[in-house]
Amino acid sequence: MPGPLDGVKILDLTSVVMGPFATQILAELGAEVVKVESFSGDNMRDVGPMANPHMGHLYLHLNRGKKGIAVDLKHPSGIDVIKKLILRSDVLIYNVRPNAMERLGLAYDDVSALNPNIIYVGAYGYSESGPRAGRAAYDDLIQGSTGVPWLVSKEGQETPRYVPLNFADRVTGLHAVYAVTAALYQREKSGRGQSVEVPMFESISHFVLGDHMAGLSFKPPIGPSGYERLKHRRVYETKNGFICALVYNEAQWTRFWAAMNRPEMMNDPKFITHSARAANIGEIYDLLSEMIKDEDTDYWMSFFQDVDVPVAKMNTVDDLLSDDHLRETGFFINEEHPTEGSLYAIKTPSNWSHSSPERVTPAPTLGQHTREVLNELAYSEDQINDLIRIGAVSDGSS
Repeated sequence: MPGPLDGVKILDLTSVVMGPFATQILAELGAEVVKVESFSGDNMRDVGPMANPHMGHLYLHLNRGKKGIAVDLKHPSGIDVIKKLILRSDVLIYNVRPNAMERLGLAYDDVSALNPNIIYVGAYGYSESGPRAGRAAYDDLIQGSTGVPWLVSKEGQETPRYVPLNFADRVTGLHAVYAVTAALYQREKSGRGQSVEVPMFESISHFVLGDHMAGLSFKPPIGPSGYERLKHRRVYETKNGFICALVYNEAQWTRFWAAMNRPEMMNDPKFITHSARAANIGEIYDLLSEMIKDEDTDYWMSFFQDVDVPVAKMNTVDDLLSDDHLRETGFFINEEHPTEGSLYAIKTPSNWSHSSPERVTPAPTLGQHTREVLNELAYSEDQINDLIRIGAVSDGSS
């Protein structure tokens, strides 16, 4: 069954993680995505484990469902190819700095002059309306400048460290996905395309400050920044492992203390109301830590499930790959790649009662679809061969 974005054509000029993550989701939702690479390819091709050169695992995961073409954007005939793609595209998305697009003659004014209906999406470091406009940015820099390492270090009590994920890239990529879909919907109503900016710094600041503005939300301030509970929360150590549990509302606390044979705790002023527990949250976490360490993981899993309190085992990444729930829901996909063999892939997690997305194709080899896409643009085989000969495009064969 065609996905919800069936018929939408996306010209993907992105690379590395943020942009490809966004366009891979859009591809899984049914959009036709044409990924444009230089002759050396997306840098992610050469990162991490790989069975063959230039087909690294991150590239394979981030570029499923796309057609791949190789174009020299500094060659006039290469730019001509891009302009023909612009004419038929609904969306153009890029994640280089805007001045790089200007130098290529692909700024919004240039692109919209060719196709006034296009959605032109720039996903980059900092908004063009601020003093840091045009600065380079990567996940590390954005995590640091938005306070994430400070928060991870328990607000400076430990050595600051990054979250061990491409966190800023992927969150910003999700912002780009909803920006694309919202702009497409707006175009349906207005009949107009537009330029959309999705800056990393603002995206992650929005993510962080939503939790941590706290007392500084008010004018004048009524307290400091920071969400007190978050710095205290923890994984609980058992006799033989770790669990994650959260006793949250009144009913859960009543059942928990009754099962622990300590009903008197519900009358303790520190724990009697939600606001009291919030004010003493550090003490609560310390108390539960002491209690939970005396029994093994299976005991506590059964205990919390019996009293209907949310609980989960702490998984490693390897555990997650064998998780029975993910396997039963079809989250993992066995994929056959034409050059890389059998692969373990993951699907986008949304499920649809109608218009459920079809299974997408594996990530392309460099230039795999150059000839196919150029044929769709009405280039003849002789013209394509000439473009390859003069170095404007590549089909990856040499």
